[in-house]
Amino acid sequence: MAGYVVGLTGGIGSGKTTVANLFHDLDIQSVDADLVAREVVMPGEPALMAITAHFGQSILQQDGQLDRAALRAKIFVDAAEKHWLNQLLHPLIRQRMLEKLAGCTSEYALLIAPLLLENKLNTYTDRVLIVDVPAELQLSRTIQRDGVSAEQVQNILSSQISRPERLHLADDVLLNTVPVSQLQPQVQQLHRRYQQFAKEKLAKSST
Repeated sequence: MAGYVVGLTGGIGSGKTTVANLFHDLDIQSVDADLVAREVVMPGEPALMAITAHFGQSILQQDGQLDRAALRAKIFVDAAEKHWLNQLLHPLIRQRMLEKLAGCTSEYALLIAPLLLENKLNTYTDRVLIVDVPAELQLSRTIQRDGVSAEQVQNILSSQISRPERLHLADDVLLNTVPVSQLQPQVQQLHRRYQQFAKEKLAKSST
């Protein structure tokens, strides 16, 4: 695994991608849990075969890809089916994430996950960075970005841990209510700190 891992998370609409891109500009590699979750259900992957065997061919699109809307519809109304799916996918996603982190060669790596804290993925990180915005800004940003209703956003927000709880679990917090030009120096400051923490951890492990 990368010698030092920073977990990057935040509620929906907080701007995690913006912050991640600023770290990428500093040559820091990352593993994105959402992308890994998509990878493990691609055609040919064992997980998709298991999902198809369980739910039937109707769960697939014509091109053989997973029909995510159809799957969501099935697990939304049946807690047992949702549990079955989570039991299948979560271990596969964790294994794939750890493999990818092991391949990171930058001074430290980011583990980007919207549900980092909810799914206890912070057990694989050395530090947790929260991208934070007020709830009303989360709501307006997400409605504008995704073209969804306020009710849908509220449902997503209620499935995530509360803002106070998230902030309580943070090691570092970036308040993302400013233009990117003002966010950049804050990211650079954190970058220097993480470089130092990574060096200190490496020095400890080699003594």
